[in-house]
Amino acid sequence: MTELLMNYCTVLCDRGLSTVEAVEQLTYLLMLKLEDESLSWQRELAGESQPAPPEPDWWGSLTGQEGDSLVAQFSEVLAHRSHHGTGTMLDGVFAGAQNHIHDAGLLRRLVHDLFHAATWSEGTDVLGEAYDALLERAMNDVRSGAGQYFTPRPLIDAIVKAIQPELTDTIADPACGTGGFLIGVHDYLAQTQLARATPDEWARFRTLQMWGHELVAHTAQLASANLLLHGIASAGQPALIKVGDALAQPPDRQASLVLAHPPFGRHAAVPVGPLSTARRDALARADFVTGSIDKQVNFLQHVMSLTARSGRAAVVVPDSILFATGAAETVRRHLLEHFDVHTVLRLPVGILYSVGITANVVFFDRPSRRTDDRPQTTKIWVYDLRSGRQFAPNHDPLLRSDLDDFVSAYLPGRQRTDRVETNHFRCFDIQDVLDQDQARLDLTWSLEPIDAGRLAPPGEIAREVVHDLRLALEEFEELAAELHGESD
Repeated sequence: MTELLMNYCTVLCDRGLSTVEAVEQLTYLLMLKLEDESLSWQRELAGESQPAPPEPDWWGSLTGQEGDSLVAQFSEVLAHRSHHGTGTMLDGVFAGAQNHIHDAGLLRRLVHDLFHAATWSEGTDVLGEAYDALLERAMNDVRSGAGQYFTPRPLIDAIVKAIQPELTDTIADPACGTGGFLIGVHDYLAQTQLARATPDEWARFRTLQMWGHELVAHTAQLASANLLLHGIASAGQPALIKVGDALAQPPDRQASLVLAHPPFGRHAAVPVGPLSTARRDALARADFVTGSIDKQVNFLQHVMSLTARSGRAAVVVPDSILFATGAAETVRRHLLEHFDVHTVLRLPVGILYSVGITANVVFFDRPSRRTDDRPQTTKIWVYDLRSGRQFAPNHDPLLRSDLDDFVSAYLPGRQRTDRVETNHFRCFDIQDVLDQDQARLDLTWSLEPIDAGRLAPPGEIAREVVHDLRLALEEFEELAAELHGESD
């Protein structure tokens, strides 16, 4: 199944579609075929004494066509499904759908030879794995820039295992991309708690206790399809993925567990150019500590607001969040004062979509209430997975085994006072952090013996230098814009 989907994805790309567009077209056809199989199963259960369901025979309308009429019919089906939804999970897959396959011969091969010739609903595990592989291929296509919506599954699994979700948790991802974190949590709970959960508890979790938010409509389509193909949601239930800008307003409900890998960069709603301090402050939401033009700063503030009292969070952030001045420092100090920032995982270069991007996972808890003026953070544990390590999504990907030592050192389910320092895992006192200039969290130490004489590869050094220069230039541009705006 995986090989078939991959092969036809290649064929579509050879005909001029981007990898993401190819995956979208395969998704539409796959969901139409699965819908047809589901309706056939319902008719079989109903027997001859009951009428067939009233839904139109969308798939049948395709299998009965040839040539240009097939292309026209596929376009008509997608147009109708795109504009006549009622807010269900399946409607989310077809929102804004358009036909990009105009080669009648190729479309016929897809409809008749690939999908119609087989039964695709026989196993959600196999289908989910096949779709995972398809999405990973699309997200690793750096030409499309789509990888910003994709978090490597080994990293997701390690984060989820470390944080140990419960079936009673409410789970939110405010930048859910293709739904990886939601699927990771569901899979973990299915392995650890399904046996002792009642059907009602499991149904409630799937329909009411997990949700995601995604800015890009086409990515939200893939997320909805991903959840359906993993058997996490049903086609007719209310949509779990909300499309829109999560930063536009405060969250309408909080979650006990927030997991997120927000996109990096400037906030799309903020114009490029002079920006006075007063105008920047106006960009701040009422629940924000400060205004900023940086998505990563605002998403961190959003995650803080989204996390319920006694809740916990893990969020992927770029290095700049840990050391930058201005709004980043203001938010960082507030986070340390009002939340328990207990663990930072320094990620190696090369596991995210863009070469040279360096990132971290910040784990923090939100106390039930603050009883005094002392910082809620007391100790920060930093795990360095970066020094001496480099990966590449296409030929040297991150494996789950690469994170086994981190998960073991994290001590899931145990008191953090039981943690032990190792060569890769160190503990820092919060007061030492707050007393230093900028309250920096890019805490490092040497993993090599002193005077060992080891240097990183020249390519890695060059990427780090370019990355640091880029960050410095962005800070200078922001400062210049502020000064220019204040002088007007």
